[in-house]
Amino acid sequence: MAGLEKLAKLTLAAALAVLSLGAGTIGAPVATSSVDDFVLPDQNFLAHQLYRMADAKAVVLITYASGDAAVRKDAAAYRALQAAYGAKGVELFLLDSRLGETRERVNADARAAGLSGLPILFDYEQLAGEQLGVTRAGEVIVVDPRTWKVAYRGPAIGPGGEAWAGQALDALTSGQKVAFMAHPARGGEIAFPERARAHDFDKISYARTIAPIIEKKCASCHQPGGIGPMPLNSYDQVKGFSPMIREVIRTHRMPPYLADETVGAFQDDDRLTSEQIKTMVHWVEGGAARGTGADPLAKIKFQAPDWPLGKPDVIVEIPEAKIPATGVMEYQRPVVPSVLSEGRWMKATTFRVTDRQVVHHILTGVVAGDFRPGDTATEAEWGASLGGYGPGRGSNLSPRDTGAWVPPSGGIAFQNHYTPYGRETVEKTQMGIYFYPKGKAPKYVLRTFGIFDFTIAIPPGEEFHPEVASVELPHAAILYGLTPHAHHRGGSVNVSVRYPDGHEQMLLALPRYDFNWQYEYFLAKPLTVPAGTKVIARWTFDNSTRNPQNPDPKKLVNWGEQSTEEMLATYFHYRWVDETVAHQLPDYDKQLQNNLMLGVMDDNLDGKLQVSELRGKLGDTLKQYMALIDTDMDGAISQKELDAAQKLMPKGRRGGGPMPMPTKTTEAAATTASSLP
Repeated sequence: MAGLEKLAKLTLAAALAVLSLGAGTIGAPVATSSVDDFVLPDQNFLAHQLYRMADAKAVVLITYASGDAAVRKDAAAYRALQAAYGAKGVELFLLDSRLGETRERVNADARAAGLSGLPILFDYEQLAGEQLGVTRAGEVIVVDPRTWKVAYRGPAIGPGGEAWAGQALDALTSGQKVAFMAHPARGGEIAFPERARAHDFDKISYARTIAPIIEKKCASCHQPGGIGPMPLNSYDQVKGFSPMIREVIRTHRMPPYLADETVGAFQDDDRLTSEQIKTMVHWVEGGAARGTGADPLAKIKFQAPDWPLGKPDVIVEIPEAKIPATGVMEYQRPVVPSVLSEGRWMKATTFRVTDRQVVHHILTGVVAGDFRPGDTATEAEWGASLGGYGPGRGSNLSPRDTGAWVPPSGGIAFQNHYTPYGRETVEKTQMGIYFYPKGKAPKYVLRTFGIFDFTIAIPPGEEFHPEVASVELPHAAILYGLTPHAHHRGGSVNVSVRYPDGHEQMLLALPRYDFNWQYEYFLAKPLTVPAGTKVIARWTFDNSTRNPQNPDPKKLVNWGEQSTEEMLATYFHYRWVDETVAHQLPDYDKQLQNNLMLGVMDDNLDGKLQVSELRGKLGDTLKQYMALIDTDMDGAISQKELDAAQKLMPKGRRGGGPMPMPTKTTEAAATTASSLP
């Protein structure tokens, strides 16, 4: 037996030596090669990035496949590793690279095996598993964050109970150097179809395969005048940036469409497909060869247009703002008097920003009254929204047959948030408005509602702090799209609807929210939901030192308008089922607004407010008058009891969110290209 074990070790070592072609190739990293960075979502749609764990003593990746006998047999050993080393600075994960896995099957299998307490990383495209040289389930891969090299790979324990993985972890947690060791994995085989094609990666055609992907998915930003930092308009440019291209695709930084690929379907989806992701990465790993044929990108004259939707019907000049080099600027709230001679239905808006570095966001609202240049207005005065601008945002386009009414009087109010970045500048933003043709009004009023949670409190140092907020729809509605918004500590978000019968449907999941790319996500097929449906936003916030954008991980963070503070805001774009332009129902929005207070604080989503859920100034007020509000004396506040209490509260705007809370008729522009002429 000893001879057979020695032979197996020698065979594995030889296989590793053959497979390991160095970092950035499909092989099994040995002591001389590093594990490349990756970002993968877990079973709860939380993203985990390898290189953000540089402060860990070790990172353990246990290859997983649902139903695998070896995984079930060693499950107790995996739990023992978590119990023994989790508190010592070791990060442990299950890595699921098997094609065709689903969260439903994996979660059920992990619960049965007693492994649901470990994060399960879904390697959708198998790129992490390929680069790690994974072949079987049940393999424990121990990575040393000091070098990002593999210190150990093999079963958790030996046939005689030897603590093989534990020995490597003991050395790493004590700061010792670790000599690479390996033992054959005992689990079932995991198929990696691309591995058989690795020798042909250098034959992937740039002209026929890579250039069309770049043109369709990358060049709209990476061209002269675009928002990308460099153009990708020739083979030489693409080849020169190919290592970066591989890295940003593997870490899902580019393209910056953040929605998880297993949840929902969306209009104007800018993501690379699974096949495109693998093709791009494998082309780079194969040497990014030029191949034969003319360069398709070199034949195209790239230049981003000033107005991507064409010349606007009206161009609104937003008052220029002088931005200092340093400091904090309060929100600017100018009003531009209307220039229309008659009211029109808006179809789309877009913004032309002169200095993208300084503009955090721009939001809009129609206001009534007489205004002169230099006047201002608060968001409480806003009516219909005409869309806005944020990092990465394109145009605001109304879904088919919907629009927002722009009256001939009054004006357009703006909420402008500017952030100094080290040098003085002047921002001169223009807003372009596109209308429906005269005499061709849309059928429906498009509305936008914001779920804001002003009670958030994010503890210092916490990496995955959860917060939840919801609102119940008082009438049947059609949901068109979703726009999540947070600041630098926004970690992840998923948005679901809970129907009156209790079952939920997830509409959107962003395993990693990115403050720099704030998209609107419009459903490929609008969703009709009945009265009593709840729209639920579940967020996590990263206030840890692992968040490179965190302004201060030692600070308790609450709601605030500045980027150094935080927001939980989730907008949904919708229309009421029984409302038309000819038969408008503004009272429905007022009823929706009345439901928000309970939904913001009802963290357990049971439809009542327990004392433990009452947070912030509003919560303190409700606790103070609990005996008066809780008329049925059940120890909780129902919506009926809250409605009665709200009638006694002062009128006016509650909170200070980035958009006006829709106390009036709110007709918002939305994002879908289908309605453009």
